[in-house]
Amino acid sequence: MPAVRQLEMLRGGQISVAELAEAHIHQIEHLNPLLNAFADFDAGRVRAQARAMDAAHEPEGPLHGLPVTIKSSIATAGFRCEIGSLLNEGDVPREDAVAVARMRAAGALILGTTNCPEFLMAYETANLLHGRTNNPWNLERTPGGSSGGESAAIAAGLSAAGLGSDSGGSVRVPAHFTGICAVKPTPGRIPGRGHLPPCIGPFAVLGVIGSMARTVADVSLLFRTLSGQDRDDPLSPPVLLRTPTLDQLRANAIGFFEDDDIVPVTMETRAAVNSAAQVLREAGFRVEPFRPHTLEQLRKLWWRFFVHCGAMFYEPTIRGRHAQLSPIFNEFLSIAESAPPITATELLNAWAELDLLREKTLEAMHEFPVLLCPVAGIPAFKHGERSWLVEDRPVEYLDAVRYTQWFNVLAAPAVVVPVGRSPEDLPIGVQIVARPFEDETALGIASVIDSAFGFRPPPLAVGR
Repeated sequence: MPAVRQLEMLRGGQISVAELAEAHIHQIEHLNPLLNAFADFDAGRVRAQARAMDAAHEPEGPLHGLPVTIKSSIATAGFRCEIGSLLNEGDVPREDAVAVARMRAAGALILGTTNCPEFLMAYETANLLHGRTNNPWNLERTPGGSSGGESAAIAAGLSAAGLGSDSGGSVRVPAHFTGICAVKPTPGRIPGRGHLPPCIGPFAVLGVIGSMARTVADVSLLFRTLSGQDRDDPLSPPVLLRTPTLDQLRANAIGFFEDDDIVPVTMETRAAVNSAAQVLREAGFRVEPFRPHTLEQLRKLWWRFFVHCGAMFYEPTIRGRHAQLSPIFNEFLSIAESAPPITATELLNAWAELDLLREKTLEAMHEFPVLLCPVAGIPAFKHGERSWLVEDRPVEYLDAVRYTQWFNVLAAPAVVVPVGRSPEDLPIGVQIVARPFEDETALGIASVIDSAFGFRPPPLAVGR
């Protein structure tokens, strides 16, 4: 069920917190051995939390009793948060990240932390510490990365909702691969303090904590509950929540594009974008073809910051410890090392270009302040795959997911909604993007699409 429906049942007395927790424990014990979505889970600890919630007579928060999960790169006190690395084996934070503290204060029941690729630098979830996470739609395929454990758990009903993080598509690609919803908010709308590693430097623009769930209504509930300025975080803005009406949402013209005219997408991906566009037209929106001309420049800047600067940030941590690194993280390092080292002047120029290019892109979006486009050029790929033939053209690993990378450097909110299916019956999502700080606009328009298509559980979950 959607998280909002589970909460209605709790409030109405149709189910206790302990009973709802037990249903999730049952699902975890049956399906997690196949999915390997968790980095830390203890059924006894969950049961104790649930009993305490049922026994308490405190005012109920908006998430009271809701069983949730947290990506193991977001500090969660008392739970293993090792970022998928042997170098961090056994790390258990003493304090919650701000977003996790707000989840607890709202009454959420934390089931555990979920698996991710080592140091978050991959679109596939596997590491030497906890192993490989599988996609509930097809165990031979990845649920994506870096929030792959989170997306697999939510899609298969092991968790009602949760938190991931995104510097290059890391909540959006897993949502697309597993058929759930997710939001990459404007940086700071959901406070990022407590993310591991910190969202600082260029990652203050690229990196965010985002909510993931099975419906846009669930994602929106988490966004509303967790957003708000963190006064100790210089990156967290004092932006008030808005609740735009449908008429106010319709005032935003929507520009849609099927591809970026550089890297092809599958026929079913094109169909999903067009299906979503048609639903919005029928709902009274103006939807026309439009594609910003700055996309390739944005992608090159993303590469500069995420790949080059990401490798530079981790260099002190991994120095002399390469034998303990996972194949997936070594793959990221080899990608970074394939380009010449970046000089201080090049980095400074790139930082300046980032601001100028964001300005140019936002100017180009005046007529179409909302964009509709693919999440990736392909559906969930098989474990270890790194190249594909799409429309008779070769597509390489990072190019297949370039459709998310633009919006990290733009610092724009983006929501993923499942819409279509591949010939292999894998989910295909679409992406709704708005201008920075217009998160509620992206969520509101995405909800129109979600109401027309809706969540479909994977066969693995239904079969159990």
